[in-house]
Amino acid sequence: MTPLLEVEDLRVAYGKIEAVKGISFTVPAGQVVTLIGTNGAGKTTTLRTLSGLLTPRTGKITFDGHPLNGVPAHKIVERGLAHSPEGRRLFPRLTIAENLQLGAFLRKDTAGITRDIQRVYDLFPILGERRRQPSGTLSGGEQQMLAMGRALMSRPKLLMLDEPSMGLSPIMMQKIMDTIRELRTQGTTILLVEQNAQAALSLADEGHVMETGRIVLSGTGAHLLHDASVRKAYLGED
Repeated sequence: MTPLLEVEDLRVAYGKIEAVKGISFTVPAGQVVTLIGTNGAGKTTTLRTLSGLLTPRTGKITFDGHPLNGVPAHKIVERGLAHSPEGRRLFPRLTIAENLQLGAFLRKDTAGITRDIQRVYDLFPILGERRRQPSGTLSGGEQQMLAMGRALMSRPKLLMLDEPSMGLSPIMMQKIMDTIRELRTQGTTILLVEQNAQAALSLADEGHVMETGRIVLSGTGAHLLHDASVRKAYLGED
């Protein structure tokens, strides 16, 4: 089966500093694939490149059978790849409902947009209850829910999530991970960047460990979760 996303020998640099050093991986349709690693490993840079915010030095990106190299960011969203960024990047003075509507800025199907907003409220009932509240007044967990919901409003074929559990309480983190699992059961393909290796690998079909811009280990989520070197480096076990 042809992967939904295929990345081949991707290299990305900030000036003379190479942040991503020739990585290759695929994301099959309907699966959750995770990139784990410490700060500075190149995970966020990878996602920003896939979504068109950064230009790769070399490498090939293929999405849904078509090349993405050189495609503008808004066209990448239009093709079905959505990015929920690290730090959430909401519009703090706009309401929950307005943020969600902005997530559908490329769409013209008013009835479909209304249905998808309701779908987000079904996923995250607290957002429906507070839909007229400015997003800047929400808790960190609520803001993460909204960031994910806004990304879903473009009806993505592939949803990229960058550090969705960052700064959240254990209870809220579990809620976010449960939602990712629910989205997978609904057929959403997900590329997950996450520092919480145990949470990410527990729900991922496939995982890749990144260190200093390279993928150093790959396997199923279950295999990596029980790999001795992964457990020592990322789960704090001796």
